[in-house]
Amino acid sequence: MAKVKKIVKTIKIDADKCNGCRGCEIICSAFHAVPKYSSVNPARSRIRVITHRLKDIWLPVFAGEYARSECAGRDIYTIGGKQYDECGFCRASCPSRDLFKEPDSGLPLKCDMCEGEAKPHCVEWCLNSVLVYEEREEEVEEEEEKPEELQIGLEALADRHGLQKMKDAVARMSRNGQEEGS
Repeated sequence: MAKVKKIVKTIKIDADKCNGCRGCEIICSAFHAVPKYSSVNPARSRIRVITHRLKDIWLPVFAGEYARSECAGRDIYTIGGKQYDECGFCRASCPSRDLFKEPDSGLPLKCDMCEGEAKPHCVEWCLNSVLVYEEREEEVEEEEEKPEELQIGLEALADRHGLQKMKDAVARMSRNGQEEGS
């Protein structure tokens, strides 16, 4: 495969500055509400502040790339052109573990860097400069998106979560989207 230059967007975290205010969680959940900014539900946030209250430690963790797993014989999910199975090793090795699931459907969430905005809102709203947004150019292998991967991924999600649950989640999002346009 050919190598191409790609702008990689990332959020760097300085955990020593975090005071656990959770402003990042609130603005993220409001941005991802349907319609946008209509509600606040931290369960929909793509960033979580993990706490260890006895030691006065707060650690922001965002829903980044999913960990790769090489097991066979389990359902395979294709997310963003990459394949993952449900063996559990990825959950065990992933710092976000089960933190990032859509509360209604159970589908995995991933940080989209507030797509369409100049900067992620969590970075802009962080009063202590814990979160720093960076863009850098990297050479990566060009990925070919295959339509059958999307189909396999949707079928695996339907098998795992139930087709009716997925239909209900899509219908709910569609209803909320229509209300936004009214």
